[in-house]
Amino acid sequence: MDRVSRALLLAPFIFICHFLEESPGFVEWFNGHVARGITSELFWTVNVSALFITLALVCLEWFSRSAISLIPAVAWLSFLMMANAIFHVVGGAVDKQYVPGLVTALLLYVPYYSWFFIKALRSGRVKTFALVAAAVLGSLPMLIHGYLILFRGSRLF
Repeated sequence: MDRVSRALLLAPFIFICHFLEESPGFVEWFNGHVARGITSELFWTVNVSALFITLALVCLEWFSRSAISLIPAVAWLSFLMMANAIFHVVGGAVDKQYVPGLVTALLLYVPYYSWFFIKALRSGRVKTFALVAAAVLGSLPMLIHGYLILFRGSRLF
């Protein structure tokens, strides 16, 4: 059994932990920053969709165990976890207070993503450049979205 595949199995559970921490107050926090706010229904829809995408990528990895499965998994987790963790940390610094989801972003997302990315690199399935490119490209939409929310009062999606 591939170590990267086993590591990826934890992603849905870690995402759910983050979502559970974030859900009670994120919509209110978000709407305090952005004029074109979101509803609770949209928040749930986005997060349930993200969970399904995560589960689909876990399944793809388990059935493929190839570059075709590893590159999208790295790109997705770069978006979902690493860039999201940066967003929460910067949001906390900008607001000078707790941002819903900050604890799991720091305690779960950052260590898990780092561990997973190192395993992906060590697997040798994909060249380092390709994984770094996937990580950078995958994280860009969330990083841009976070910047717009925190510094421009708007949003990308």
